Amino acid sequence: MLGIWILALFLLGTTRGGEVCFERLGCFTDNKPWAGTTERPLAKLPWSPEKINIRFLLYTKKNPNDFQEITAINSASIGYSNFDLSKTTRFITHGFLGQGEETWMSDMCKRMFEVEDVNCICVDWSGGSRCLYTQASNNIRVVGAEVAYFINVLKEQYGYSPSKVHFIGHSLGAHAAGEAGKRSPGLGRITGLDPAQPYFQDTPVEVRLDKTDAAFVDIIHTDISPTIPNLGFGINQAIGHLDFYPNGGVQMPGCAKNALSQIVDIDGIWQGTVEFVACNHLRSFKYYYESITSPDGFLGYTCASYDTFQTENCFPCPKGGCPQMGHYAEKFKDRVTSGIQGLYLNTGEASNFARWRYKVSVAIAGKSKVSGYVNIALYGAGGNTRQYEIVQGTLIPGETYANFIDVELNVGTITKVKFLWNNHILNPTQPTLGAAAVTVQAGEDRNVFNFCGSETVRENVLQTLTSC
Repeated sequence: MLGIWILALFLLGTTRGGEVCFERLGCFTDNKPWAGTTERPLAKLPWSPEKINIRFLLYTKKNPNDFQEITAINSASIGYSNFDLSKTTRFITHGFLGQGEETWMSDMCKRMFEVEDVNCICVDWSGGSRCLYTQASNNIRVVGAEVAYFINVLKEQYGYSPSKVHFIGHSLGAHAAGEAGKRSPGLGRITGLDPAQPYFQDTPVEVRLDKTDAAFVDIIHTDISPTIPNLGFGINQAIGHLDFYPNGGVQMPGCAKNALSQIVDIDGIWQGTVEFVACNHLRSFKYYYESITSPDGFLGYTCASYDTFQTENCFPCPKGGCPQMGHYAEKFKDRVTSGIQGLYLNTGEASNFARWRYKVSVAIAGKSKVSGYVNIALYGAGGNTRQYEIVQGTLIPGETYANFIDVELNVGTITKVKFLWNNHILNPTQPTLGAAAVTVQAGEDRNVFNFCGSETVRENVLQTLTSC
């Protein structure tokens, strides 16, 4: 019942027609495709920029903890601030019911400052996001237009190239980025963090974020189940130059299945509107945040589907490498082809989410078959992993079993592996098994490591194998 009530809030609105115009930003209509379609049945005109009250909050290495509020309307405020014309500018904005001073946005700026010197601007449009969803989904048109106006002032008054701008938007904020890109020819990059699905799925490109909105557009999809009936909030269609579907894009590890992660009052105070946050939907910006300092821990493998990702067809990375989901996706932009399909990867259940993919093959030694499972742990220059299950079921000496594992650290050069097996049931004969050989291939650099064993062990006893 709660889900039905939330969807009712999403879709509630009144039908009306017309156009509204604002000085500096131009006119906005509610004609098709903005309303009156299957995807957008209700007509809503965006609110005025004064009512939405869009704010630009600048963080730099000189002021990483306290923002400077700047505005294109008073362009001198840009010149007086710490904004550096020689640096890249990264805009970040929130989605439905969010606000510009949310911790995740300023934290993302701080994380960027660990690896680069940029202008980081958090865009606050909370005056237009904390309302009915149908209204907020139209207010983002004005948000995008205001960002485009800001970029144009940078270009016209300060000689700043739009190619140096990167706009990162979460949920509805991703479509605001699309609007900004449509109005800012030559925009460098847009990153869509699980772009919103309701009122945007299957709409024409002028309504939603699209790869034509910037020189490079990358998307992270984390909540692509249908809004009805599964309460998925993220668009499922591929709309960028690179579209990443971590964990298949539907259910993120560590998130309760088919459930909202939390329901809280706005700012802890009941204001007549319930703010709800979907765990899967949030994962998109959490993955991006961690990708800033773990660039090789979020490699996307090109596959036809997530099921195919689990097979040989998508492993290892091609010689040209795998695109990096998140902050460093742009490194792959010159190698993007029209033939690229979805990009898939797995993540951890909780921070640190980064994972490194390996293929492990184990040749079993012993005298008789048993029912049980085999685990392998990797040891290398970068540390050692926990144990990962390679096979479960009937273990037959002489057979080789293979599986893919996504481990919690970059092992680097693998120096040894440890083998462990266990029975499924109590076995009074006390059989022994061993790994005659273990082969490990790294997904990222395609390196292959071979290990040999000459013993068998009882269950729950570690066997160490070294390089052959």
